[in-house]
Amino acid sequence: MHVVVETSDRVALVTLVDPKRRNAMTAAMVDEIVDTFDALEANDDVGAVVLTGEPPAFCSGADVSALGALSEGRDERERGEVRSIYEGFLRVLRSSLPTVAAVNGAAVGAGMNLALACDVRIAGESARFETRFLNIGLHPGGGHTWMLERAVGPQAAAAMVLFGQTLDGPAAVAAGLAWSWVADDVLVATAIEFAAGAAKVPKPLAARTKQTLQRVPWQPDFAAAIAYEVEHQAWSLGQPWFTARTGRASIGDK
Repeated sequence: MHVVVETSDRVALVTLVDPKRRNAMTAAMVDEIVDTFDALEANDDVGAVVLTGEPPAFCSGADVSALGALSEGRDERERGEVRSIYEGFLRVLRSSLPTVAAVNGAAVGAGMNLALACDVRIAGESARFETRFLNIGLHPGGGHTWMLERAVGPQAAAAMVLFGQTLDGPAAVAAGLAWSWVADDVLVATAIEFAAGAAKVPKPLAARTKQTLQRVPWQPDFAAAIAYEVEHQAWSLGQPWFTARTGRASIGDK
């Protein structure tokens, strides 16, 4: 088992566990990540997720032994298996649940993609954000440049990807890559407390609001953004968690 889940007060703590490989993503780990998020989204008692790694790393990236399968001449099945590694972080990116990465060590390559796939990143004092793709002669993949540039802007993305700059916790906060930086010994507790704010929100409301936030870059203009929000705000006006506060009967009760 490479993924361990603990749940308390509607916050699920998901820990990657393969410390000998510094929590590198293998096909087996990816399958567990996908199954875990499928189960958490279906669980009405879970409203938010904190994702972290077993020390000493957050996630050291894709299993290096498999990367060669992407090169020409290798079996297509092997190449497909490596591409499937992407699903580990893409499943997190697609999650309807609010997600917080508690980055407790190195987040490298695909491991940095995993951190970027979360809605918010909180860095520990041991955190290190490193793209490393070019350093090993590999073009970035899995949406790395897109997610990174959205998080930090074009100049910082270029500094990290092209020039090999690595960010620790304070530098990640300064760049906008992380929300906050805390001591390692309080990192997970801090992330869980932070996630609790989203976990208290009705699950369907949090999911719709997260979807709205994700669509912001694709709205053609401010008017379109307002129209999209009005549609979903109108939906929320008829939901029981809102009508209970106003004393109005829900639309579905009329």
